[in-house]
Amino acid sequence: MTASTTDAPRPPEPAHEPALGPALDLAPAARRVAALLPAIGPEQLGDPTPCPDFDVATLLDHLVTLTDAFTHSARKTPLGAPETPSAAHLDPDWRTALPDMLAELVAAWAEPAAWAGETEAGGLRLPASEVGAIAVNELVVHGWDLARATRQRFSVNAASARACLGFAQQFEVVVPGLFGERVEVGADAPVFHRVLGLEGRDPRW
Repeated sequence: MTASTTDAPRPPEPAHEPALGPALDLAPAARRVAALLPAIGPEQLGDPTPCPDFDVATLLDHLVTLTDAFTHSARKTPLGAPETPSAAHLDPDWRTALPDMLAELVAAWAEPAAWAGETEAGGLRLPASEVGAIAVNELVVHGWDLARATRQRFSVNAASARACLGFAQQFEVVVPGLFGERVEVGADAPVFHRVLGLEGRDPRW
């Protein structure tokens, strides 16, 4: 007696590679940085920030520079090592230019190809997924720096906070002392407070 058609072995299903997509969404962090800018007055540009060597103007210049650099990293057209941040170099139109640059950054990293292969950041060649994580970390941590310096609120979504924690833990092992002296915040502290502590910032600043 022959086997019925339903009992016959079926050929295996063809394997399909999962579609490559963005590993992280930069939009929440970028929106929160952009939202800080309208409230910053010219009298605040010389104020100190949690970055010991940066006043507000220097931090803004750094945000402009890193936003442009990481946009080029996503597009695989790196700019090389960045210039040292300087208040003197800050674009006079930063209040309108930086939000447009942040939107361009988000769009660049929303492309699946941005996360594939390798790219450059700060003159270093790294896996593109790591560079994307660094970009999120820069936006989040320096966004917090800017918010604290200008006495504004700053919130971090859970996915970005977890990405920053993974980045900080990884690079603190690879390059000890990269972020300066660690601030102890306690193992039961919120995720983002742990990020700040690992990156040399006191959440109570």
